Amino acid sequence: MTRPRFRRLPLAAVMLALLTAACASDRPMPVPPVAPGASPSAKASGKDTFDKATILDTSKRFFGGATEGLAKVVEKVFQDLGEPNAYIAGEEGSGALIVGARYGGGFLYRKYQDPQRVYWRGPSVGFDGGGNASKVFVLIYNLELSTDIYTLYPGVEGSYYFVAGVGVNYQRKGQVVLAPIRTGVGLRAGINVGYLRYSRKRRWMPF
Repeated sequence: MTRPRFRRLPLAAVMLALLTAACASDRPMPVPPVAPGASPSAKASGKDTFDKATILDTSKRFFGGATEGLAKVVEKVFQDLGEPNAYIAGEEGSGALIVGARYGGGFLYRKYQDPQRVYWRGPSVGFDGGGNASKVFVLIYNLELSTDIYTLYPGVEGSYYFVAGVGVNYQRKGQVVLAPIRTGVGLRAGINVGYLRYSRKRRWMPF
């Protein structure tokens, strides 16, 4: 029996959103100015973390404006985790129809080091549907070597926090914790669980 055409449309729309987002993330990413804090006095003190004022200012410039939601989300992450010692600024696309996928790319920033290219992708499973394209600002904690970012990071159950159009959740692998902050257009409704795998080069398989 021929499957009714209307059942194919949502899946086609989701796949189109994913393909468009994946191609868009291959564009050269705009590199935001390296956050202040790498002064001679800071370098002499050995402090390699970013304070809250620096992160809030850098993330506001990256997202293109100051929002109440962004300030509250950054405040929440700092309350939970303290000062990060790295961050990623990038963009991504995602789509889902029960089973979904997410692709993204950006730059890893650390004090006293050049920006480093990084890509990520991963599946999601849950009561989830729709498509989304967004900018992503990832706060990173306890990252010893920059190359340690290139691995799989599972999501932390129950860690999602959302306010005024800005959301964050936590990912953890060993001692390293990632807090991706997202804002954008589109819809990802419901609950999803999954992981993200970070790599040096783009990979098309989400697993």
